[in-house]
Amino acid sequence: MNIQFNYQHVSGSTELEEYTKEKLQTIFDRYNWITRADVFYKTENTSSDETGMITEIRLSAPGPRLFAEESHATFHESVNKVVNQLKTQCEKRKATIITHP
Repeated sequence: MNIQFNYQHVSGSTELEEYTKEKLQTIFDRYNWITRADVFYKTENTSSDETGMITEIRLSAPGPRLFAEESHATFHESVNKVVNQLKTQCEKRKATIITHP
């Protein structure tokens, strides 16, 4: 499992990285064809209190890369939503992968 963390206008957090690794581990365990994850944390000024903490995750897999992005009040919420989106995308990708005996 190779995870690269990137922060834009946010200070780094080992607790947030560990939380994200824990959530992504379920994807890496279930889909062995995923080789890498790029995680981006950003902040954005918004008019709503429920958005502004943006998490983007890009997964390297066979075919086009899988990507999801969410904006919520906390990074933990946005990580949860992004991981759920990526699980759905992985299921769809898994259905299209043809395994040869």
